[in-house]
Amino acid sequence: MKQITNHIMMIEPVSFNFNEETSVDNHYQNSSISISQNEIQEKALNEFQNFVEVLENKGVNVIVFKDTMIPFTPDSIFPNNWVSFHENGSIFLYPMLAKNRRKERRDDIISFISSKFQVSEVHSLVDYENQNLFLEGTGSLILDRKNRICYAARSKRTDEKILLEFCDRQGFTPFLFSAYQNVDSQRLPIYHTNVLMCIANNYAIICLDSIDNKQERENIIKQLNSTNKEIIEIFEEQVNSFAGNMLQVMGDKEYLVMSSSALNSLNKKQKKSILFYNEIIDVDLSIIESCGGGSARCMMGEIFLNLKND
Repeated sequence: MKQITNHIMMIEPVSFNFNEETSVDNHYQNSSISISQNEIQEKALNEFQNFVEVLENKGVNVIVFKDTMIPFTPDSIFPNNWVSFHENGSIFLYPMLAKNRRKERRDDIISFISSKFQVSEVHSLVDYENQNLFLEGTGSLILDRKNRICYAARSKRTDEKILLEFCDRQGFTPFLFSAYQNVDSQRLPIYHTNVLMCIANNYAIICLDSIDNKQERENIIKQLNSTNKEIIEIFEEQVNSFAGNMLQVMGDKEYLVMSSSALNSLNKKQKKSILFYNEIIDVDLSIIESCGGGSARCMMGEIFLNLKND
């Protein structure tokens, strides 16, 4: 099984903006931006188009779909939460907490992907929304595809019951833990696992100090060590700069993709550890991070399906 892929799906925004529905538990969103909605969209589009160009120049195959004005989907730029594509031919559709994010799921995208790649089955977990249970794709799930381990931090958006169903269908061993951040002098759950953790071919980037339970912290270190992943530790203040929201991709060689704010937050030791394994791609995602509360990893939907002409 491959851990990284050359094929990435991205959604070009047409009405990107601050999403009130997701801000309830996504404390990385900033509602106090003093520019108009049109300016936010314009800046986000520029950041998006530059991101795509940078990836393509490094040999990554980026498949871009343009969002639609109707229905209104301010977070469509983060497609990894509603769909995932797997090497065994499976596609998974996920239940999402925010009602306006559920409108991001698009049959035309699934149809197009199915026309280009080998698809054996589409698994829909979306009925769990009727039970107010949620699992938000690879925002919730950090997949060690080679070792078939699924890391997940508990939150309103990461339900254990659905997680176990996903793992059972896909042959993953679940590894659940709790992770927190400081918000107004409180320790509150981090909304998505991919804010604090990234699994690459030979290493793992993780914010261990967000895992308050000492035993859980020791267990995850032991688990990562058992799979021969070098642990590159990041810290809570770096998570606030989206240093955990990274993704390793295959272009003309292996790269770790992150935002410029994430890169700028890293210290020399952390950068050296990453650069031992691969080069870094960084892009400015300032307005997308500030308004959307998500970063580079959230914008990339990995396609592990096999091409039909392979």
